[in-house]
Amino acid sequence: MHVKKGDKVKVISGKDRGKQGNILEAYPKKDRVLVEGINMIKKHAKPSQENPQGGILNQEAAIHVSNVMPIDPKSGEPTRVGYEERDGKKVRIAKKSGEALDK
Repeated sequence: MHVKKGDKVKVISGKDRGKQGNILEAYPKKDRVLVEGINMIKKHAKPSQENPQGGILNQEAAIHVSNVMPIDPKSGEPTRVGYEERDGKKVRIAKKSGEALDK
């Protein structure tokens, strides 16, 4: 997968197109990611120990990884991802600026 947990991404298609957020979780086997504040759904919750009131909760749902692009750290624009070997390690680089996406 070209993105991972903690990356700042921009949504490039779907109902939340143009919005930005950080990746909270990645599900590589399903090719999906959970992005902060994106693809919000309403979940009906029964009263429980943690939530004694119950009711309708707002939460993020996973979106397909092909619908997001990482943000270039230099320019702040969405960029494609390339891979290079630096100091004997495989690192992700932004195609637009050539800067490393991994810290």
